[in-house]
Amino acid sequence: MSKKDVFGDDVEKKYDDLSFAALFEQSGPVGGKLSSGASIQGEILSIGKEEAFVSTGTPTDGVILVRELLGDDKLLKYKVGDIIDCVVTSVRDGDVRLSRRGAKSSTADSLEDAFDMELPIDGRVTEVCNGGFRVSIQGKSAFCPISQIDLKFVKDGADYVDKKFEFMITQYEKNGRNIVVSRRKLLELQRAENEGTFMQKHEMGALLKGTITRIENFGAFVEIEPGIEGLVHISEIGWSRVTHPNEVVRTGQSVDVKLLKVEELDGKLKISLSIKQAGGEGDPWMMVPEKYPVGSTHKGKVERKEAYGLFVSIGPGVTGLLPRSKWRDSVESAQFENKKKGDEVTVQVDQILFEEKKLSLGIPGEAEDLSWQSHVGSSAGKGLGTLADQFSTMLKKK
Repeated sequence: MSKKDVFGDDVEKKYDDLSFAALFEQSGPVGGKLSSGASIQGEILSIGKEEAFVSTGTPTDGVILVRELLGDDKLLKYKVGDIIDCVVTSVRDGDVRLSRRGAKSSTADSLEDAFDMELPIDGRVTEVCNGGFRVSIQGKSAFCPISQIDLKFVKDGADYVDKKFEFMITQYEKNGRNIVVSRRKLLELQRAENEGTFMQKHEMGALLKGTITRIENFGAFVEIEPGIEGLVHISEIGWSRVTHPNEVVRTGQSVDVKLLKVEELDGKLKISLSIKQAGGEGDPWMMVPEKYPVGSTHKGKVERKEAYGLFVSIGPGVTGLLPRSKWRDSVESAQFENKKKGDEVTVQVDQILFEEKKLSLGIPGEAEDLSWQSHVGSSAGKGLGTLADQFSTMLKKK
């Protein structure tokens, strides 16, 4: 619908008379952007029966209700060309709605419309209060429960103070006496939309980039797209044994991950990721028989000490057990008893259990020495031969 259709020939003529230069000057800076809650000063361009057009400093003019231009006597208080202070109440599909700052019930009307139509509205978190936050929306104070400020569990509410977000109004009483808002509701809608797009874009095995958002005992959560997180289980963080994820990764770290599995659980996507499989080097155990054959000697580091022995890492992702029984009776037993995590130790590969990904280690030079058998055998044979000769000689003599 054109301005002529709404406001008549005078409006159309006014726009025809404006030169391109004038229009360009009125449009303000190229690329200007308006958002809900923004304060502007604008010139009244035209006044119709119910709505008026106001310049916004951008290529898009705003629309304001004529009733907001009336005085207490219900007569028109402003005319075309007047400059008025306004608040942007909504920006949707190129349609900019305004409200005159200070107009009676104008803010209440726009907020009530946002509540009825479930439209997002800009707000600024002003302070932390009991159970949540105080949020300023179009000059009104609203309450946001702490559980509704984000998708994740919030430990420190101070991180949100003085920041602007979009909110949904979930509770509204007449004239804005009691307003409750939720940011989480908007984030959930955005996440659902992003998840649908994510499923269409990526296949299993895809390599993605993400950021670690939080760390738990069982693994690390990685945001791979806005609002979409996946879990890297502790077993998928590294090829080496990881006792706790924070030994390897930290919050805020950028990581490459491999998409292992996506399944829907209770209406939400459960995404399994792997950091170790995204590295490209593959499972180091595939090279164990070649790089660490039985009998080979290697320098390693103690990963942990248990009552039954030492777990020693001899290469990236390759850890073996040096049982206590193998060094308990050794001449170096005292040295091994004092070993602790991180200490260097020289070990020998005694056994490879490839399918179970286990190595049994020993102490170099402590393998059972069977050379004594040949030594004893030869010496014993020589001694018995001498006695036999003597016995034979004695019989012959008799």
